[in-house]
Amino acid sequence: MSNKKLAAILGGCIAAIIAIVAIAALPPASGEPDDVKPNENSAFHINVIPETPVQTNGDSVFKYSIAGQHFVFLVRITDETEECELPVTISAKAPGAEVVIYYSNIFEGEVAEVVVIPTPASVGQIIEVTITGTRGSVTDEKVAKFEVAEGEDDRQEYATELLDKFVSWLATNHPELGITEDTAWNGTMVSPVWLVVSHYLFFSEEWELHIEWHIMVPPYDWAKIDLRHRFDELVPSYAFEISSVDANSEPVAMEVPETVWR
Repeated sequence: MSNKKLAAILGGCIAAIIAIVAIAALPPASGEPDDVKPNENSAFHINVIPETPVQTNGDSVFKYSIAGQHFVFLVRITDETEECELPVTISAKAPGAEVVIYYSNIFEGEVAEVVVIPTPASVGQIIEVTITGTRGSVTDEKVAKFEVAEGEDDRQEYATELLDKFVSWLATNHPELGITEDTAWNGTMVSPVWLVVSHYLFFSEEWELHIEWHIMVPPYDWAKIDLRHRFDELVPSYAFEISSVDANSEPVAMEVPETVWR
């Protein structure tokens, strides 16, 4: 091949490469700049659990809390159209209470936790919680309410004793859950006005653990737990029961509740 033909071929290749690069550098056909975020204003709805108050026979029935209790709302979003590439930011306000939000930027299928902690001054009052989701210029809002009753946390000590029994057993029999005797837990009172059956919530970095126990003599002194995986589950996925605490019965698997306890 002559030098002239080789030079002509190389020149043509270089011209083609330059043309491709130039085309790639052009703005999108729509004329919008490259830095526009996709689906920034995509519509969505937020869903809050629990919904409170509940309307029963025309009356508003509130859930109860006590001052200092962590009332935990679960929040999930539903995109109206296609799945969006940008998260929804969850915020909340509750006059008369402190608000803490865990995992505030969520996509569809993920769960945020809005924790509302009433102050002592709010005893006897209704706490109104406004939970807002924001993405771009689009917002959605839900309002929930609960009542603050008189009372104090007098169940933590026994709840912790029961927790230790279950955790020791889970560490040996269900290592796939990643729960060990070294797992750190934070606890809070829940359902303070319930008497015969007591309830308590514990939170690790990964799990929400609801524990309930029957305040009766053996063999009716049962204790139960259910576990929800935080930030991606709205309902429990595991549940276990000790049929008699006094008899040191070993935990066994039980039917998993369909809802979280609040």
